[in-house]
Amino acid sequence: MAFMMGELIYLDNAATTRVSEGVLAAMLPYFRERYGNPSSIYEFSMQSKKALVTAREEIAALIGCEPSEIYFTSGGSEADNWALCGIAEALGSKGKHIITTKIEHHAVLHACEWLEKKGWRVSYIGVDENGIVKMQELRRAVSSETVLISVMAANNEIGTIQPIAEIGQLARERGIYFHTDAVQAFGHIPLNVHAMNIDMMAASGHKLCGPKGIGFLYVRQGIPLPAMIHGGGQERGRRAGTENLPGIVGFGQAAHEAKETMQERAARQSALRDYFMDEVCRRIPYVRVNGSRKNRLPNNVNFSFQFVEGESLLIMLDMQGICASSGSACTAGSLEPSHVLMALGLPEEVAHGAIRFTLSHETTKEEIDFVIDKMEEIVAKLRDMSPFYEEIHVKNAKGAGDLR
Repeated sequence: MAFMMGELIYLDNAATTRVSEGVLAAMLPYFRERYGNPSSIYEFSMQSKKALVTAREEIAALIGCEPSEIYFTSGGSEADNWALCGIAEALGSKGKHIITTKIEHHAVLHACEWLEKKGWRVSYIGVDENGIVKMQELRRAVSSETVLISVMAANNEIGTIQPIAEIGQLARERGIYFHTDAVQAFGHIPLNVHAMNIDMMAASGHKLCGPKGIGFLYVRQGIPLPAMIHGGGQERGRRAGTENLPGIVGFGQAAHEAKETMQERAARQSALRDYFMDEVCRRIPYVRVNGSRKNRLPNNVNFSFQFVEGESLLIMLDMQGICASSGSACTAGSLEPSHVLMALGLPEEVAHGAIRFTLSHETTKEEIDFVIDKMEEIVAKLRDMSPFYEEIHVKNAKGAGDLR
């Protein structure tokens, strides 16, 4: 069964996941029994140091890099900010141009906006109707002033997987550093920093059944990235502060579990995801799937329901014990339509009718069937209150066509 409390069905795993039993068991000793500071030199703390080294090795193994290239952070947002602002600090004399996309997480977009205020030029590349970056537009944007390209591995709202290897190859050929926000992709799809020509990668523990408050930035050896936090010599002098050892140990265990089970989980979730999308489109009219059907994260489903407000649908699903999202958890409560869906070219009213479901390895078909049944009822009820739905529905019944 999926994560349930009473009748709760949790389908918001892109926002955060439940810590696995293995992760919890790995972390617990480092709160009370093995609480030594990894930076101390006596034997008691050497246990902590060894655990930190092991966790770094587990994470490095999942992306094919050296453990020394992994730097622990407080999460993905810090890692993204460090990558962008650090490269800007290091290479500002070479050029002040960064390329990113219109659908990045706000950790990247807001960092770019901050850099623009400091005199940097940022090119925001568009995407096609499936959310895939327009490669020709990206190539045209490259100039002699470009020092960094930052494109997310997979989108947090619509699940579209980007052509990271192709972008990395372009960056490498042009002598430009390439950063990817892999927060949603890490542990869910295969990633190899060498095969994909990735120079920096951000990820976060709580997206793959690890703890919150821990992430990492992969930094390829030789990248001139300055220190993020000054003080002690932790993280090889690049990020001062006593390490979050329980979090690091938990993250390492989560990475180990992901490496062992990724293929099996991805196959199961992909099948359940496709069933979910097909059944909703079959049973509910005036609905579209947002994002690529082919190049998509195994657990991501995003619908737009016309003549329905996504927030209203979420509230009524919540009353049935179903947890979902209208987009990124970082923008919850915003009245603005999703910048990701607007970048796809959706009309604002269709973007407002969007809802995201993200499955876990524990989600069952029975739960998905229950959710589909409730959605069919709720959407019909909400549309009965829409002044536009009946008019359009009657027109389509007379041959005007389905808006899908």
